[in-house]
Amino acid sequence: MLVPEIAKLGHIALITPNLEKSLWFFRDVLGLEESEEKEGTHYLRAWGDFEHHTLSLTAGDRSHVDHIGWRTKRPEDVEGFAEMLEKAGTEVKWIEAGHEAGQGRAIRFQLPSKHPFEIYYDMEKPKAPEGLKSVLKNQTYKSWRKGVSPRRIDHVNLATNMDPGGIHTWLSENLGFKMREYIKIPNGPVVSGWMSVTPLVHDVAVMGDTTNAGPNRLHHLAYWLDNAQDLLRAADILSEESIKFVGPGKHGISQAMYIYVKDPGSGHRVEIFTNGYLIFEPDWEPIEWTPKDMELGLTFWGENAVAGNEDTTEA
Repeated sequence: MLVPEIAKLGHIALITPNLEKSLWFFRDVLGLEESEEKEGTHYLRAWGDFEHHTLSLTAGDRSHVDHIGWRTKRPEDVEGFAEMLEKAGTEVKWIEAGHEAGQGRAIRFQLPSKHPFEIYYDMEKPKAPEGLKSVLKNQTYKSWRKGVSPRRIDHVNLATNMDPGGIHTWLSENLGFKMREYIKIPNGPVVSGWMSVTPLVHDVAVMGDTTNAGPNRLHHLAYWLDNAQDLLRAADILSEESIKFVGPGKHGISQAMYIYVKDPGSGHRVEIFTNGYLIFEPDWEPIEWTPKDMELGLTFWGENAVAGNEDTTEA
């Protein structure tokens, strides 16, 4: 039997105490397209996302993450991961098809840090409605139809007051993530790591939460723009709506450009992300940064990307 593999980041399910304001932010300001509303949950995706959704929003009494979804490479990998995780001592819960709109049978479980993950394979890929559909056969919606208009989901960044190095090891041993870049205390532990299963520098990052706010925090989710000019356009759009943000700037780690902005309905932080580099080398050696390098690594230039790290939301 083949070892089960994760193909990519699929989606993130957010709970918000102000659904109306969160919908305005993600749907109208960021410009995500709504593919469906089912039983109070709104499912959205960017114009270049093919799957039914890459984000869902549900009303709740507090801001938190319901789950982070990952798609496998093969249908049988879902059951393969369930068996492998259970053997490793992880409690696995099966989610039946239809529980989440557009999605087939899936499993949910928690990392040792209590971050909630979901693994699935089957997912609908609905066409855009007439009038919103791109004329390009390889694109879902018309691009630049509204708002910031990112192309696709990119990554999630998690924070924990547990040993982040232990979470990196767990992700590597149980889910197959590869370390790409990391920050390490000299003669001490790894305090932050950027990991992926794709050529991206990171599909997921796990960093130490220095505020000791909790083991399972979401630092941010990220959506991808095609280039730096798009990022400057996003800054104009956010400013027109009087929404404060951090950036534009450029990371040393990943070499990508960023803007960080919070959903005013929930406080969840979103990174608008572009440029950077891809990794194709099968023998990639992870890049080590030290705390002395950290300012350069996190903010190569621009407004401080570390600012506001203490204000993360629970996952």
